[in-house]
Amino acid sequence: MKNQRIENCLRQIAAKHHGMLAPEDVVDEAKSQKHPLHAKFQWDNTQAAHEYRLWQARQLIRVCVEVVASGLDPSPVFVSVSTDRGHAGGGYRVTADVMSDAELRNQLLKDALFELNCFQRKYAQLRELAEVFSAARKISKVA
Repeated sequence: MKNQRIENCLRQIAAKHHGMLAPEDVVDEAKSQKHPLHAKFQWDNTQAAHEYRLWQARQLIRVCVEVVASGLDPSPVFVSVSTDRGHAGGGYRVTADVMSDAELRNQLLKDALFELNCFQRKYAQLRELAEVFSAARKISKVA
C-alpha cells in the first residue's frame, strides 16, 4: 500500500473523530478485512502478543540510565547501533563499550545525525529551533 493511500485512510479516520487521530480508532477501523489498512496489522493474537512483549523489553532496556562521573545528566546504559539491527543476535550494546570502540562510536554518531535529520524535518517549521538546526548542519559537515 502506497504511503499516499495510507495517509488518505488515516485522514478519513481523523475526520470521523473531529480531526483527532487516535491509534485505537485506527485499529478499530482496520479490523474489517475489507478495510485498506487491515493488512498493515498483525491479527494473529499469539504473534501480536510476542511482538508486544518484545516492544516491552525494548522499553525496559531504554529506561536504564546511569550518571557518568564526567556528566551531570543521566545517559543510557544501553544503545542500539543501526548495524546491529535486523541481524540474528542483534540488539543493544553497553554504551561504554560502544564509546570505546572507534568503529561502533562512529556508527552511533552516524545514527544520531540521521535521527537529528529526522527531527529537523519534523520540526523545520519552528523558527525557534533555527539556531539548533544551523548547529546540526555544521556538525553533519564535519562528521
